[in-house]
Order: sequence, then C-alpha cells, then structure tokens
Amino acid sequence: MDRIKLAAVSRNYFNMPLWVALQEGLFAAEGLDVALELHEPIDEVTDRLRDGSVDLAVGVTEHVVLDRERGGHLTIIGGNVNKLPFSLIAGKTIKSFADLKGKRIGVSSVEAGSSSLVMQLLAEHGLNYPADYALVACGPILTRWQMLQSGAIDAGLQGVPLDFIAIDHGFTALANPRERFPDFQFTSLNVDARWASAHRDLVIRFMRGFIRAHEWFYANRAGATAIALRETGIERHYAERAWDEYTAGAIFPRNGDAGSAAVQALIEISGLIRALPGRAGRKADDYIDRSYLRAAQRDL
Repeated sequence: MDRIKLAAVSRNYFNMPLWVALQEGLFAAEGLDVALELHEPIDEVTDRLRDGSVDLAVGVTEHVVLDRERGGHLTIIGGNVNKLPFSLIAGKTIKSFADLKGKRIGVSSVEAGSSSLVMQLLAEHGLNYPADYALVACGPILTRWQMLQSGAIDAGLQGVPLDFIAIDHGFTALANPRERFPDFQFTSLNVDARWASAHRDLVIRFMRGFIRAHEWFYANRAGATAIALRETGIERHYAERAWDEYTAGAIFPRNGDAGSAAVQALIEISGLIRALPGRAGRKADDYIDRSYLRAAQRDL
C-alpha cells in the first residue's frame, strides 16, 4: 500500500466524499493508504499543503488563487463544494441586513474563503467593509455556529445542515447565497503541481477512488446518512436533509471535477473585493489541471 497524506477542514459535511472513499474501501482498492487529517484553522490546511506536510488537501479554493498570484505552485485537480450549501444566518434579534450595521460577521478566514462572498453580499445591501461592520476570523462552520450561539459573532454563513438546525432554533436566515451566485467554487481538491507531476501514478489512483466516492454518495442515501451520523454527530433527520440538499443541488460534483464557471465566479467576486495587482491568470482554467481527473476517467 502506498501512503498519501491528505488534509481537510474540520469535521463537517464537506468531507463526505473523503469519508465514503475511506470507509467503503475505495482508496484501498487503488492500493492507497490515505491518512486524513482534519484541521480547525482553515488556513492551516493550505499551509500544510504549501510546506509539503501533506500531499493533497481539500481546502479553500481562493487560497489556491492567492497562492498563484504570489508565485506559488498550488493548483486545483478536483472539485468539492462546487455550489454554495450555505445560508447567511444571524442572531435571533437581527431581522434584516440593515440590522448588521456595526455588527461582527464571522468568516472562515479574513483573507480567503467565505469573506469575499460575505463582503459582496453585504455590499449589495449597502454595507461596506470595514466602515459598516467587522469581520471575525472563526475558522470552519462548526466554530461559526458555536460563536453565533454564544453571541461572539452576530452573523455568518452556516452550511447545511447547520443552517437547518439554526433556523429550527429561532435564528434568522437573511439570505441563501446560492440564489445570487448559482456557481461558486468554495472548496476544491488541491495539490502542489510539482509534487503531483513527480507522483503522477499516485495522483491518478487517488482520483479513481475520488470519482468512485462521488458516484457512491449520489447512489446511497442510507449509506451516506450512516457515515454522516458516525463522522459528524448530527441527528439522523438532519443528515438525511443534508443528503437531500446536496444531491438535489449538485453541491458535490458527480464526476469529481471542479467547475470552471464556479471557479470563475470566485475569481470575479474576489477581484471586486480584493486588490490583486500581481494577478497572473484571470480565467478559471488557469488554476485547474484536469489531466489527472481525465486519466482516471479513462481508466474507469
């Protein structure tokens, strides 16, 4: 068995394809011993990929864009959250965007992740950063949910099924960002292009298991629900609602691919919000290398 070190963010539903591949033996069938490590600080996933501590990472796509603008070597080789499975959830006393003025908005990372999306949504409702509100770097959605409940933040994006749980507990849903941005590459399967080139066979074998995991997820509601219960600790009816939402909305890519339109939406929103004077690539496909995915698809 060949070992691959893989990093991902927190213990949330985003990781379902990885848990499927591990628990259903799909990586093992490719002769791979995949060691999955989960990190609460969302930036740490990319940091560990960049410094070679891990071989692959399912992390924030905007980190790849920013790395490349700075002369780095990170690239996207597969999809993960290709469409937004979030609601913008606020505290129980907040009833409109106007009520967010002067408040604290939780984001995964101030530099990347949910921050560009949140800033754009609030700007469209007349609230501009940093004059009208503060951003608080919280890390992944589990932490944001805890901080929202404690009052440490006043609003933040909450992912399925935490947004369902929040609404059921009386918190306010201000917006469904997917209605505004139907395609948005929030997270993706990322790698250092130099490592991938030097380990092409390993990467292709990983991609075969990765593709099969997505096919299995879409075909197995009961099985996926059982895995979600084991890994996330959410109640069964929320796990079932999460599967329904993810499959109906095609949140995970059925074929494991990143979405060009989704990455482009991320780039354009990020460009509106952030100054990126060193931008080397302006199109989504400048950041995506599909050669490993295509090779895996041919094998399958």
